[in-house]
Amino acid sequence: QVQLVESGGGLVQTGGSLRLSCAASGLTFSRYALGWFRQATGKEREFVAAISWNPGSTSYADSVKGRFTISRDNAKNTVDLQMNSLKPEDTAVYYCAAKQYYRSSRYGDYEYWGQGTQVTVSS
Repeated sequence: QVQLVESGGGLVQTGGSLRLSCAASGLTFSRYALGWFRQATGKEREFVAAISWNPGSTSYADSVKGRFTISRDNAKNTVDLQMNSLKPEDTAVYYCAAKQYYRSSRYGDYEYWGQGTQVTVSS
């Protein structure tokens, strides 16, 4: 049974930082691409960042490029999202997702999803 469990969300002021982590189990982690998506209240789920299986190429939404960094640790089966210079518009529930091999910005391509973690950025 595949499980993705996010952690690290919380409340932060504008300009602050948070680090989200997603722990995966039940899959051959090194063969999976990992993505982070977010969904704000009343809005559709949107792509944030993704990292491929090997050698770990990355991609980012334009809205977070230069502020967020995605990374993975295949020894620990985790994928992290370092978020800096946070803005109120970053407020959302953040989801971790997994698909085989190659990264994608389309949420329909992902097989497995976590339950999400809330990030709230106060102005």
